[in-house]
Amino acid sequence: MAMAMIDRKTCFVALALGTAAGCSGSGSGAYPSLAIRNIERVEGSFEPVATEQLDVPPVEVDLAGGLDARLAALVRQAEQAHLSFTAATPRAEEQVAAARDAQVGSDPWAIAQVALADLDSARSETAVALGDLDILHVAATLQADDLTAIDAARAQVTALVSVEDATLERLRARMR
Repeated sequence: MAMAMIDRKTCFVALALGTAAGCSGSGSGAYPSLAIRNIERVEGSFEPVATEQLDVPPVEVDLAGGLDARLAALVRQAEQAHLSFTAATPRAEEQVAAARDAQVGSDPWAIAQVALADLDSARSETAVALGDLDILHVAATLQADDLTAIDAARAQVTALVSVEDATLERLRARMR
């Protein structure tokens, strides 16, 4: 065992010497200088590039009846979409329960997938209202307007979307 250790050490030393010898450019054993070569010297200076000031265009929003009326309409739109989602949920739950042990691609599985897609559509309608509220929020932020009413409406619609997301997640977990 001691002999094997010596052989390994000898081998490593020989490899190290062989590699070191290969580094020298000539057979003289002299190594190249580590001093900075002329080509490696940095010369010159960098000048910053002139940039143009960007003009941020105002966000166009339709506030024909005023902000409060638009917010109320968007919240109403989201609530109606949420009612559609809520109405479709029991049927989707039944379809998912029927497909619980079904094979992927079977009729019960496909019917459950269609029911989940219907719920996704209803959720999308709620999310459209949230997207419009987000646009109003951005416009008000860029114009440094008061965000209180917009944020309150967004909180209401976000809560509806969160409930819908939780329902979809729960039903999809049952399909696995």
